[in-house]
Amino acid sequence: MVVIGGSIGGLTAACLLRDAGHDVEIHERAPRELEQRGAGIGFLRACSRYLAERAGVDLDEISITTSEIVYLDRDDTVLHQAEHAYRFSSWNTVYRRLLRAFDGDRYHLDRTAVEVRNDERGASVAFDDGSALSADLVVAADGIGSTVRAQLLPDARAEYSGYVAWRGTVSEADLPPEITARLGDAITYHVYANSHILVYPIPSLDGSVEPGGRLLNFVWYRNYLDGGDLRSLLTDHGGVVRDLSVPPGLVAPEHVAELRATAAARLPATIAAVVAAVEEPFLQVVYDISISRMRFGRVCLIGDAAFAVRPHAAAGTAKAAEDAWTLDRHLRSGRALDSALERWETEQLALGCDLLDRTRRIGARSQVLNTWEPGDPELIFGLHAPGDPEPANV
Repeated sequence: MVVIGGSIGGLTAACLLRDAGHDVEIHERAPRELEQRGAGIGFLRACSRYLAERAGVDLDEISITTSEIVYLDRDDTVLHQAEHAYRFSSWNTVYRRLLRAFDGDRYHLDRTAVEVRNDERGASVAFDDGSALSADLVVAADGIGSTVRAQLLPDARAEYSGYVAWRGTVSEADLPPEITARLGDAITYHVYANSHILVYPIPSLDGSVEPGGRLLNFVWYRNYLDGGDLRSLLTDHGGVVRDLSVPPGLVAPEHVAELRATAAARLPATIAAVVAAVEEPFLQVVYDISISRMRFGRVCLIGDAAFAVRPHAAAGTAKAAEDAWTLDRHLRSGRALDSALERWETEQLALGCDLLDRTRRIGARSQVLNTWEPGDPELIFGLHAPGDPEPANV
């Protein structure tokens, strides 16, 4: 079996298929091991499950548990506070542990898939170097810019949500102790007209989860008009117009300066201090992608290669991992392969549509309608439902 794309979803799928006895290879288009500097993730159970259940990883060694949800008012006073446990990690930390759990000799870099086909053996993949592979099953986990989805569903387009997610991290050691004490055991929000920001702790770049050595991660959703405003924002400091994101260190200086000035003018002092201390903020455009099919003969789309959902449920990586877990469950069912894939597709299409609808509603409440209410249970993170860490049939 062949997995296209070696990120968290692709690695989870490959590990599960290998564990089931299949001969599996991953082909990743990047020329070197992946890295998303400063990307914190909500570590929902679907995403952490392989490491905890199969790889024997102590989740407390790679993630941080917070105990509260806190909302700050503009004057830095507590507007709302409630007990609620979340677990957070960093994209890099989870990726590295999954990569360690897979066979490095079967993780191939600098391999760009350009075409997939169904054939008499199952499916085949052609790569940009002229080589090709046949397989019983091809799992496309090649992300929001999926070349496989573009081939199989050319009319499926990314729809701009109207806003971007500014992100950044700063070491707790580089902040005043009173800031880290206030933010270190909570996910902390501030909501104002047509925007909101959240801050939470994640492991450091070297994986440390000890207080004082961790990172504080912010995500700030801000509206930009499609067209000139968005194009200007996506033009990096070298003049290159990006499409999905502008990485750390490449955001044009005038936009970084505007971000910091707006933080000082609009945010509570505690949160503004975090934004100001981040040396290299970066941004990701928030897009929606909805599809009507996930299976094409012996080719399957998973994760962002299928549905791209807004981050408000903290379920993007969990959705990719859940696609893989559900695929594994159906393949182990004893049914013929095509029947198993058909049942898998029905289940995961429903999940993708529901999650996309929910995250659209949440985003609209903050960025457009101004109806975001602290304490509303719909705003709790979760994959299958707010606060729901796992499907009932696991």
